[in-house]
Amino acid sequence: MRIDRENFLTQMRRKDEKSLEYIIDIYSSLVNGIVRRVLEPLKNEGIIEECISDVFLSVWNNIDKFRGNNDNFKSWIGGISKYKAIDYYRKYSTEKGNTEIIDNSISNGENLEENIIKGIETRNVMKLINELKEPDKSIFVMKFLFGYSGQKISDALGLTVSNINTRVSRGRKRLKEQFENISKEG
Repeated sequence: MRIDRENFLTQMRRKDEKSLEYIIDIYSSLVNGIVRRVLEPLKNEGIIEECISDVFLSVWNNIDKFRGNNDNFKSWIGGISKYKAIDYYRKYSTEKGNTEIIDNSISNGENLEENIIKGIETRNVMKLINELKEPDKSIFVMKFLFGYSGQKISDALGLTVSNINTRVSRGRKRLKEQFENISKEG
């Protein structure tokens, strides 16, 4: 069977290896660009290549969790790429203060950044976001790291925009409280 834009998701869910080859062919430049943008400061080609492979492996292993259609797949794989790259960056970065990459990725100028990022390393923010439960973690990554709109997040996760906004509001309050606790401790 020939794999194409119309059937690659179905075939991937059936674990047809040709569908994996298809997404590697189609999306490798996107994944490569995102991963390299985040991991380039590490100056380690091996880590970059490992992360890129890990992105495709993660997509393969988690395809059943993808709820969108063919049009949403690009955003989904882009999100996985960015999130994996940030994980790798945190894991392999040896410089404590080297958080410029993640700082530059946070593009939304709302209250969250003003209240949390001020006076704290971005690693702590990522740690707090990483401790959120799904789908809140994905919502925060998409909204505050990628700058996705509520509608785009809604389409990708299959939740209503109202639900997304409620989760963001509640999550901000939780993160603010946790940030204040970290500030008092350290």
